[in-house]
Amino acid sequence: MSRFFAGGSDSDSDSSSDSEPVIRQQVAQFTFSDEEEDVKRVVRSKKEKRYEDLSNIIKSIRNHKKIKDMSSVLTSFEEFMRAYTKALPVVMKEENGVTPRIVVRALAELEDFINESWDDKDSRKNLSKNNNKALGTLRQKFRKYIKDFESDMKRFRAAPEDFAEEEDEDEREDEKGSDDEQEKVVVQPDVPKAVSFKKEPEKVKPVKPADDSDSSDWGSDSDSDSTSSDEDAKYTSIRDRFLKKPEKGTDEQSAVPAGAAGDDAFKKEKKKKTGEALKKKKPKQDEMFDENEEEEEGWKVVNGTRSGASEQPKMFAKDAEIDTKLVVNKLNEVMAARGKKRTDRKMQIEFLRELRTVAETNNLGPAVAAKIRFNIVSAIFDYNPKVSGAMKLEHWSKLLEEIQELLKLLLEHEDVHLSESILDEHEEYDTAPFKIRGCMLTAVERLDDEFIKLLKECDPHSNEYVDRLKDEVPVTGIIEQVVTYVERLGNEMEICRIYLRKIDHLYYKFDPNVLKKRKGQLPPNTITSVEEMDKLCRYIYAKDQTDRLRTRAILSHIFHHALHDNWFQARDLVLMSHLQETIHHSDPATQILYNRMMANLGLCAFRHGNIKDAHLCLVDLMMTSKPKELLAQGLVPQRQHERSLEQEKIEKQRQMPFHMHINLELLECVYLVSAMLLEIPYMAAHEFDARRRMISKTFYQQLRSSERQSLVGPPESMREHVVAAAKAMRHGDWNACANFIVNKKMNVKVWDLFYEANRVREMMVKFIKEESLRTYLFTYSNVFASISVPHLADMFKLPKSKVHSLISKMIINEELMASLDDPTETIVMHRSEPSRLQALSMQLADKVTNLVDANERIFEMKQGNFFQRGGNQGYNRDRQNYRNQNQNQNWNNNRRQDNRNRGNRGNQNRGEGREQREHHRDHHRDQREHREHQREYREQREQMRNVEYQNKAE
Repeated sequence: MSRFFAGGSDSDSDSSSDSEPVIRQQVAQFTFSDEEEDVKRVVRSKKEKRYEDLSNIIKSIRNHKKIKDMSSVLTSFEEFMRAYTKALPVVMKEENGVTPRIVVRALAELEDFINESWDDKDSRKNLSKNNNKALGTLRQKFRKYIKDFESDMKRFRAAPEDFAEEEDEDEREDEKGSDDEQEKVVVQPDVPKAVSFKKEPEKVKPVKPADDSDSSDWGSDSDSDSTSSDEDAKYTSIRDRFLKKPEKGTDEQSAVPAGAAGDDAFKKEKKKKTGEALKKKKPKQDEMFDENEEEEEGWKVVNGTRSGASEQPKMFAKDAEIDTKLVVNKLNEVMAARGKKRTDRKMQIEFLRELRTVAETNNLGPAVAAKIRFNIVSAIFDYNPKVSGAMKLEHWSKLLEEIQELLKLLLEHEDVHLSESILDEHEEYDTAPFKIRGCMLTAVERLDDEFIKLLKECDPHSNEYVDRLKDEVPVTGIIEQVVTYVERLGNEMEICRIYLRKIDHLYYKFDPNVLKKRKGQLPPNTITSVEEMDKLCRYIYAKDQTDRLRTRAILSHIFHHALHDNWFQARDLVLMSHLQETIHHSDPATQILYNRMMANLGLCAFRHGNIKDAHLCLVDLMMTSKPKELLAQGLVPQRQHERSLEQEKIEKQRQMPFHMHINLELLECVYLVSAMLLEIPYMAAHEFDARRRMISKTFYQQLRSSERQSLVGPPESMREHVVAAAKAMRHGDWNACANFIVNKKMNVKVWDLFYEANRVREMMVKFIKEESLRTYLFTYSNVFASISVPHLADMFKLPKSKVHSLISKMIINEELMASLDDPTETIVMHRSEPSRLQALSMQLADKVTNLVDANERIFEMKQGNFFQRGGNQGYNRDRQNYRNQNQNQNWNNNRRQDNRNRGNRGNQNRGEGREQREHHRDHHRDQREHREHQREYREQREQMRNVEYQNKAE
């Protein structure tokens, strides 16, 4: 047997094989012995069991993190939660409620791992579908579970070294205890064991310090068999035999012992080194690697920065005189490396800040300070290499500080001019007026774009989004300062640009002072957001030279008017601007703003009771069934084709921040209610009309799908409530209709989102009563001979004057064939409406007439070709047809000769063909007029029959 598969030596195996053959007897699978009770058993406490379970799970989590197996990490984390719940009574009893250090550190490491994996979007895309889903689930569960450990996590973040040291000491103590137990087991007297054919290893001998030569490590070829057998006796397993021995210079205690004890000592030594490294760090990296350099030659110690990064430029010499020219030259030297491949962006920012400190110390003037600060802002913008991605929060806070300080400097020193029209060679730093090349407006526009990116990157339902949204206050403050600065410069184009930035932060915000001032609750000289918007937009209307800024200003102005219930001003702006005709040629961002404006305008019209206008404003959005995409509030998966990664990336960049979203359920509810108030009376009035058109296709589909269901339960969703209300309105039951629209569930979902919710609910109930009355009269007018107006007013809870007004409008518009009798306050029906059989007969007659007309038109088109054949035309057409068919050439030649002979006769007959065509047209025109006279005659006869029928009935 080879020594690679045996614990002993070859000499022993050879001697045993040569002495006598071994007869292998069948051994029982399980051996029971009375002496087993003499073996010392280790009894562990409940605390040790629980802590061992936790430590094993934490080790598995760390192993799964190394290979980024998110599914296994999620499973292990769930096991950890269950194990810690079991261990919680022990923790409360033994630790006095203090969370174990190993648990706190494991949670902190897992939190860092989850955040890094979630922020790294490129690696997240490369994950499998299961791992990606597991990462999202793990992130949600961990954020929910970690709330109970917030205080412990803060203590760990404040001093991680203390936790690491204490945890390692605990682990060392546990390992020492386990080592002692192992030693105790080894020291025990020999116990008789079951029969086995495996060779028992000899007693372990201590390993002596080995020499540094290769011969001491691996032995020599001249060693005898007895020497090899002695060496084999030192090891208890194959792994220990091939482990590399410690080098020269190490202590005997750090040498790898034999067997399992050697592994434990090696682990303890490794953990000891890790704890010392976390506890204190050496100031110099060269000292940390001195011993390694002595031991292994050829290795080179490198610094922690990137290998390709350029070294930091040297500051001024010690004896150099610091002046403006020297600082500006150094600044230009630093900025010359901007954008290059080997430039360290972080080091560049630090160097610029040091240069700013030097300039402030030597009082080089405001121009140099402004130039350096502007370059620092540019360097912070350049630090983020991805244009589509948001910058880090630490750089964002520094960027806000730098821009605020720069604006403060520019506003205090009016003689400092910062403009992009100034060339580099024309810059002036020594004498006033100071001239610097740069554009403050561009920097602020970039700042505003970065703020929007930060909001899009955050989870809108988290506290992080609220924290980022708080930064809008300093951002708007910076924009206000830039407005003051740009107005001082007097450039109209730049003023229009910064005004539009201010409008973008103002147009979607509701100002309650507008309504209070309208009611007289505030003094007249109070400036509201509507007046501020009016001032900014009017300046852009007058001074802007580009259509885009003016278009966006008009759309924002309309949105703000509609938000504050200025319906007539908003409507007039839409009609006068004619934007609906040219908006399709605008950029996507402007089209999104147009869709948002139309949605808000529809809500404003609905609040004012203009149901038709509200429906017209919302129909284009809701008919597409993609209002979420049109308003840039999210992406909807497409059925026909999937988006590419590039398309999805572009569309995500166009999305609006969450706090600017319009409630889609509110929009859909307003649209469906408006469609119900228009569609149901129209359907009742044109029940038997074959040419009936649909006012709202979406509402019609919802209604038809509900009617096709065999069993309809009580409504639950918003759509089901509107459909149930529509069915009640078709029967004239206004009370049930109102209860379906206005109830507790609908109030919470929809109606309470309006500013004056009670007024809107009262307005809806009023319209439901009126439209239910109209639907009732359309549906049941052929049943009654006369109806009492007071009875209708009492039935629909409307004043008599309102009922009288509604019926009068219906009679005037010829919607209802009736007359009002004022003395008796009744409606007398004329019974001119046809019955169901008569209506179906009239539909059939109309369809047959249309079919006859279509056939006659087709017959005219075919017969018209005969009268167009005159003279050369017919012969030339025949000649072309036969030439295309490649028939007999001799026949074609004869045909051409005949055409030459008949040419003159064809020219003479051309005038006769024209007369024939005119005569044919006159003939068909007479036939058409005759059919129209017949149709009118039939209608007159039908009217006469109806009159006779009424007279007989009376």
